[in-house]
Amino acid sequence: MVALFIDLFGTDAFDVAIEFGVAPYAFFPSTAMGLSLFLHLPKLDQMVSCEYRDLPEPVQIPGCIPVRGIDLLDPVQDRKKDAYKWVLHNAKRYMMAKGIVVNSFKELEGGALEALLKEEPGKPRVYPVGPLIQTSSSSDVERSDCLKWLDGQPCDSVLYISFGSGGTLSSAQLNELAMGLELSEQRFIWVVRSPNDQPNATYFDSHGHKDPLGFLPERFLERTKDTGFVVPSWAPQAQI
Repeated sequence: MVALFIDLFGTDAFDVAIEFGVAPYAFFPSTAMGLSLFLHLPKLDQMVSCEYRDLPEPVQIPGCIPVRGIDLLDPVQDRKKDAYKWVLHNAKRYMMAKGIVVNSFKELEGGALEALLKEEPGKPRVYPVGPLIQTSSSSDVERSDCLKWLDGQPCDSVLYISFGSGGTLSSAQLNELAMGLELSEQRFIWVVRSPNDQPNATYFDSHGHKDPLGFLPERFLERTKDTGFVVPSWAPQAQI
């Protein structure tokens, strides 16, 4: 083994790579602008004392257009929360990487990549390799129960409901959505995540360790089994 690649938030594994004399690399599956923010976040954290959303002027991210603090990623909106501390912890450790592979390309994010590719002392080398897309389905996806169910429904008859990785509903919103689907009698596939009643909740601090189906109204699954299919946490969206 000559190198160890870690995912977005797996930087603690860098210690293992260094201990065994293996080159540590990171794979950043999001945008070059997102990576530029991550690498700039430790400096921003030192420069700014207030919440970023309260800054009177837009935040200057290297190579990117200025962004209002309130429009930054949800996990960095509240600097007292564990979600922010977790992101900052990983952002600081990115500097330990020998290189970072980012899922983007020059024609899409020229400005951000130009800044990322500029050599600076202590800064890891960045390799734009995007766009990376899944060109074929895995056997697990091919056997997915929700896809089998979808294949048995009339054409153009199913409503797909998913709020993505950053979309977290409150308990009240989850119940309202469930009631609306049931009353509509509309065929649906619903990707359900555990609710979070915090006002600024996201995927990063949602109650992901709890079974999302346990938060649905009592007997909802039984009453909608003929018209709907509920998937906990994740579904093969591209194939759907």
